[in-house]
Amino acid sequence: MGSRAIVVGGGIGGLATALGLRRIGWEVTVVERAPVLDDAGAGISLHANGLRALDVLGVGAAVRAAARPQYTGGTRTPRGARLAGMDGAALERALGTPIVGIPRATLHRLLRDALPSACLVIGTEVTGVDLSGPGRVRVPVGDTVLDADLVVAADGVNSRLRAQLFPTHPGRAYSGSTALRAVTEQPVDAGSDFELTWGPGAEFGHIAFADGRAEWHAVLNSPAGVRYPDPLDAMRRRFAGWHDPIPALLDATRPEAVLHHDINELATPLPSYAVGRVALLGDAAHAMTPNLGQGACQALEDAAVLAAALADGPAVESALVRYDAERRPRSQAVARAARQAGRMGQQLTHPLAVAVRNTALRVAPSGVTVRAILRHADWTPPRLNRPDAPAPHGA
Repeated sequence: MGSRAIVVGGGIGGLATALGLRRIGWEVTVVERAPVLDDAGAGISLHANGLRALDVLGVGAAVRAAARPQYTGGTRTPRGARLAGMDGAALERALGTPIVGIPRATLHRLLRDALPSACLVIGTEVTGVDLSGPGRVRVPVGDTVLDADLVVAADGVNSRLRAQLFPTHPGRAYSGSTALRAVTEQPVDAGSDFELTWGPGAEFGHIAFADGRAEWHAVLNSPAGVRYPDPLDAMRRRFAGWHDPIPALLDATRPEAVLHHDINELATPLPSYAVGRVALLGDAAHAMTPNLGQGACQALEDAAVLAAALADGPAVESALVRYDAERRPRSQAVARAARQAGRMGQQLTHPLAVAVRNTALRVAPSGVTVRAILRHADWTPPRLNRPDAPAPHGA
């Protein structure tokens, strides 16, 4: 009998993990509590590190084919003045790929389609695991109990498995910011591939997609739990007078398409990403603010590194020790950098602080932005030492 894993959570990190484990010959079951396996969200930017992880997992080419390279854009003030440019061509020269933009649902579908449907169990919640037995982990799944050599907790920022494994950890923390986002109903002239606009306590950004539509997001300083009767109208009022194409993006959006989520993070780092035969991954391990666009990329890195560690063997527990040693320092450093980027970007409100930041961005050499992105995106993926393992489903 081959090695068996249960992945708890069918989001991007969980599906990517299933792909990696199947490529090294494991039998995998993905358990997702949602009744429909479809990752809710608007758009996502994938940096070189995320794309390299997807290559290791066998779906990099399919994702690139569905994505739009981000060559043009940058950061502006609400009146449209340029603060910093984004040189996608320079990133491509340095890393072999530009940043790409893709609808989150499309990325989720491509990961899902690369797996056999039989390994996906939806509409079922895993609330805990039994670690008391020798050798294997017992996992209640619906009306049955499954035995596994490995359990991967990819169940998000509100992870129940994390709470079981680390009962004294404070769990998620509100970042102080809330996010509204949507994908336009029809193609729209966004003016650039990617752009951020920073005003006091607010950010508006967009990502253009290959089909001509665009994702927009608004990040606001706000108490937790604030909601609007008409979110789209509230955004029109909040960003009235901001530069084009912000009005056009809002006008091209259906009111019911707007998503609103408070931004939570793991402000208190976990002491380990592994407990016995259970590994934590993605937001369950290192939920971070979105200010660097690295949340999903870090989850994809997790999936590739976990598969490589298990392929190298010989024992699950020792493989998870190696996974933790490699992933925890890097992902927690990226999370800290994302938090700091938010404090120096969208979260700034004092006029003097905003003016100093804007001046610093304007006078910085053009290569500063590229170097800042390279700091986190230039990552060397592992090799999976199982060339005889099954390819992604349908490949």
